[in-house]
Amino acid sequence: MTLTTSPAIPNATPLRLPADLKLTPKQFELVCAENRESVLELNASGRVLVMTPTGSETGSRNGELFFQLKLFAQQQGLWKAFDSSTGFLLPDGSVLSPDASLVRIDRWQALSPEERRGFAPLCPDLVVELASPSDESPLALMALRKKMAAYQANGASLAWLLLPHEQTVEVWAANTESQRLEQIQLLDASGELSGLQLQLAKIWAG
Repeated sequence: MTLTTSPAIPNATPLRLPADLKLTPKQFELVCAENRESVLELNASGRVLVMTPTGSETGSRNGELFFQLKLFAQQQGLWKAFDSSTGFLLPDGSVLSPDASLVRIDRWQALSPEERRGFAPLCPDLVVELASPSDESPLALMALRKKMAAYQANGASLAWLLLPHEQTVEVWAANTESQRLEQIQLLDASGELSGLQLQLAKIWAG
């Protein structure tokens, strides 16, 4: 299948895609370029995942999350921080957008200018997903955990799933089973991310 670009159409209807449509990462990039108002991801089998906008409380929490990671990256000078609008082309061919992430600066600098402009072909070193109220059902949580496992399988050193409604964090470290930390207010990283500490009380506050 060949996708072609077309002029943007004002007041366009919401994006609709056939249920059995499968795209390559390059085709997906073209679809995203023509649907900038839509929040999309691509799974490893080539299926497009249409995401819904978050509520205001979740947006505020995500802003605080990114602020803390950005501050850490600036202070350390060894990391590049990315917000929730950033898509990454993972080794398995999926294109996912963590709510917040960190990439070692040397890995970022090794990319070509063209790779930086598109979906960077790498898995972030740290990925963080922040559950919203719509993610609280068992089915939605299962989808989030599947996404965390995908980050882990694609090379993330550390992945955190934040569950504000439970004030709980699920930790997905490389080559280990996930760990659940309940009712915590501070979250510390270790290893190459040593020194990173999330003040969860500020994130839970919304």
